[in-house]
Amino acid sequence: MTNLFEHAAESDSLDLAPLAHRMRPESLEGWLGHEHLIGPGKPLRQWIDSDRLPSLVLWGPPGCGKTTLARLMARHTRAHFVSLSAISSGSKELKQVGEEARATLAMSRRKTLVFVDEIHRFNKAQQDVLLPYVESGAITLIGATTENPSFELNSALLSRVRVIRLERVPEKALVDLLGRALIDARHGLGGRLRLENEALVYIARMAEGDARRALTALESVAMVAQASSLSLEEVVRILSDGSSLARQPIPYDKDGDEHHNVVSAFIKSIRGSDPHAGLYYLARMLEGGESPLFICRRLVVLASEDVGNADPRALQIALAAKDAVDFVGMPEARINLAQAVTYLAMAPKSNASYAGINAALAEVRTSGALPVPVNLRNNGTEKGYRYDHDSPEGHVPQRHLPVDLLGRRFYAPKDVGLEKQLREKLDRLNPGFD
Repeated sequence: MTNLFEHAAESDSLDLAPLAHRMRPESLEGWLGHEHLIGPGKPLRQWIDSDRLPSLVLWGPPGCGKTTLARLMARHTRAHFVSLSAISSGSKELKQVGEEARATLAMSRRKTLVFVDEIHRFNKAQQDVLLPYVESGAITLIGATTENPSFELNSALLSRVRVIRLERVPEKALVDLLGRALIDARHGLGGRLRLENEALVYIARMAEGDARRALTALESVAMVAQASSLSLEEVVRILSDGSSLARQPIPYDKDGDEHHNVVSAFIKSIRGSDPHAGLYYLARMLEGGESPLFICRRLVVLASEDVGNADPRALQIALAAKDAVDFVGMPEARINLAQAVTYLAMAPKSNASYAGINAALAEVRTSGALPVPVNLRNNGTEKGYRYDHDSPEGHVPQRHLPVDLLGRRFYAPKDVGLEKQLREKLDRLNPGFD
């Protein structure tokens, strides 16, 4: 039995380009899921419609439409369009493009729109080549990046562009796109395949906001489908089959935005006493290939920064998780990490130690090296130092801080966990001076 694509191959109208390429929208109205950017009256739409487009950096995850938007901008303006890749373009080529753009502007008053894919891969010298052409207006630079431009672009170039943040394509927009691809006779599958709506939702959800990935999955289904109509169960089976398009690794670049976003959410969830979210983001990191020891380091810091003396066992638990990772290894050590995450999430929270050292450091940087009290200096017993252990209580009231800092408080225990008792003890041991 031949499949649907083999039937389609018999048609002279078959376009052999990938479906994701064929389904690129030809107008801004067809660019789904970003109405907040290109809807009527929005600044970006006004720049495009008035042909007064500034240099831009399009920042967003893979498959959100950065390249497509750049091509639509060129189509809707009078600019000459040049497409470059930061992976393969060097300084010599950039300078050549810049000089040609300068000549075009001088002769025909026509600007050149230069699209640079993965612009974050340019080094500083390559970015500097672009500066005079962007500054003079010879080129309108449209850069595309999955990384935070503030980290990847030098300040000189960043100050000359406007950053447009693109989000993942919403699930509903992906479902609409997949439905359009099924029936589009010119660029899509031309009605040769029908899917239940639940199957479209499944593909859209699996694509996680990536339009290119969604269309590639649909194309994979069509390539192996033996019937003209498929149910959700049949689509799930096809996409779960290793011989077709199995689920791709979750997006997690250990040096990129997704890494920083997930780690931030992980720490803030534990700080917020939410073990469910803590475990979820732990799973995201482990599934994305994050180093377990990196996770342990974050937990050790969190144990002192966010739990502190409200529960001193938190630091012991975090260090024990590190030892378990070293001793047991993955994948079993995920259990030890989960125990540490849930314990730290449920522990009482105090940042008093963290705030205390920050306050002390700020004071030292402000006031400098104030004289150490005479009684605390070396051989202080000759100058009035009183040995605390000579007292039955193990404490003798005496001055410890420099005279200029008398009465200053750097450590302020909170009224939670063990720190509640420590606060009462601190008030008793240091009632007045230091």
